[in-house]
Amino acid sequence: MSWFVLILSGICESVCAIALDRSEGFSRIIPTMVFAVGLAVSMGGLAYAMKHIPIGTSYAIWVGIGATITAVYGMASGEETVSLMRVLLIGGLVACVIGLKLID
Repeated sequence: MSWFVLILSGICESVCAIALDRSEGFSRIIPTMVFAVGLAVSMGGLAYAMKHIPIGTSYAIWVGIGATITAVYGMASGEETVSLMRVLLIGGLVACVIGLKLID
């Protein structure tokens, strides 16, 4: 259950980051509300997962999931360039997150 919550928290972390960008400095209400809810759910889930998963592992996986989804979203939306090196590095990040799960 903790791993499931941690993965959902990582997803919420990326939602939070994307909403923060869309809020334009908290001047737009809907993205600001999505940011606040995403932040609360993400941090709450991370806190729960850290009760059962070591802090270093849980935090690295949480950040890795959030960073990966956010970067892929940026490339898919055209806000970031797509390059072979960027895709390979994101793939490496995903491999590291999977590796942390496998060794735990």
